[in-house]
Amino acid sequence: MDLLPIKRALLSATDKTGLVEFATFLSENGVELVSTGGTARMLKEAGLKVTPVSDVTGFPEILGGRVKTLNPYIHGGILADKDNPEHLATLKEHEIAAFDLIVVNLYNFEDAAARGLDLRGAVEEIDIGGPCMLRAAAKNFHSILVLPDPSQYDAVKKELVENDMRVGLALRRDMAVKTFARTSQYDGMITEYLASKDI
Repeated sequence: MDLLPIKRALLSATDKTGLVEFATFLSENGVELVSTGGTARMLKEAGLKVTPVSDVTGFPEILGGRVKTLNPYIHGGILADKDNPEHLATLKEHEIAAFDLIVVNLYNFEDAAARGLDLRGAVEEIDIGGPCMLRAAAKNFHSILVLPDPSQYDAVKKELVENDMRVGLALRRDMAVKTFARTSQYDGMITEYLASKDI
């Protein structure tokens, strides 16, 4: 589809710059907000209605937060092709609600490495769920908008206002390109770090 209506968003941000303002804009325009951990707490404290990810998955965060979004109720909602009737039927069969917008940025591994953590400590700062969601949404840009950086909020708000809370395919493709560049950079940084460490 060309113009994608934004009705349901998943927000999970390490860098929370401008997030309350952006989430408020979404909420005031009828967008359902789903969020994780600290992001959900911050948005609730700002007075926004937010559904915790655990309410969507029916499963709590486990393993010290290592597993929270790796779930079919999340990734099915991200990866479903909205132009594919079989995908839509599968969502309906399993009562999975599709997402239209994913706002995710990653644990700051560079800062963690710079703090001089030991190898085990640094490894805990490697984001797994975030890159999975980013890559899934970027792959499915025909059906979802992905935002990997707070610097993109204003441009997206402008397009949403101009298009009655819909975003065009060109913007979605551009954000997918930026997302794959970001995850590639992230993986490269971790690769260099691990290769440089003795066991």
